[in-house]
Amino acid sequence: MAAVVFSDEAWARIEPLLPSSEGLRGGRFRDHRLVLEAIAWRFRTGSPWRDLPERFGPWQTVWKRHDRFSADGTYVRLLQAVQADADAAGDLDWVVSADSTIARAHQHSAGARPRRPVRSGGARSNYKDLRLEPVDHAIGRSRGGLTSKVHLACDGRGRPLAMLLSSGNTNDTQLLGPLLAQIRVPRQGPGRPRTRPTRLLADKGYSSRTNRRMLSGRGIAVTIPEREDQKHHRTARGSAGGRPYSFDNSAYRDRNVVERCFAQLKQWRGIASRFDKLATNYLGGVVLASLALWLRT
Repeated sequence: MAAVVFSDEAWARIEPLLPSSEGLRGGRFRDHRLVLEAIAWRFRTGSPWRDLPERFGPWQTVWKRHDRFSADGTYVRLLQAVQADADAAGDLDWVVSADSTIARAHQHSAGARPRRPVRSGGARSNYKDLRLEPVDHAIGRSRGGLTSKVHLACDGRGRPLAMLLSSGNTNDTQLLGPLLAQIRVPRQGPGRPRTRPTRLLADKGYSSRTNRRMLSGRGIAVTIPEREDQKHHRTARGSAGGRPYSFDNSAYRDRNVVERCFAQLKQWRGIASRFDKLATNYLGGVVLASLALWLRT
């Protein structure tokens, strides 16, 4: 089968990082490349798992592999490895932009039951961390109906660095700290992973005193416009309100890279609309699409 998402060069980069079937009960993994192409096909088209073409093999195998890789962190490790290559080559721009986007939750994404605790020695696999799945499955009701919200931080070239998933009625400003905490680019040599951007670009939705203090405390330059109501409250307090926040209008022009990144990710129809019942599986698709974007660049 001709490669569609993962070229030979890209596959040579990520194949050594995929888990092997050594010590795995039930036999060997089916060809990883074929299965990942099948997972990518499903998210690119937004089709039901049962409608996978026969050339990909049994749909149950593809779904179980995606469920495993989403829960055990395989997708995240692949993405971080590619980011580490770019950072080592000096190709990663640490002027980070943050924003969020709404994904309508299709009716097929509703009705997920809470996962039962995994018992040691039980019939269920033990690779699933139940703490990763939100209680509400990251589906909330907003003006547009049932929605999920993808929070994204990308580098200065518009490539995803970290992402979070929440219900659609969650305020952006509440998740800026947790979003930045997801940025972990490993070093290829000794040393801790790099986690601190040089500058953060974000819109007015992230303007709060808590966020500004958090960023300044970490030594991150802040380029966030102040909301009009915040300006009014500050000026109303007189000298007690403090000085106006500095704002670099020239640097803020580069914030549009995160919007362009969303536009590329949402070319995958299974990401533009959410069809997955579990938040971990939907977020796994977002990470896989982000990995494909990095491998193209």
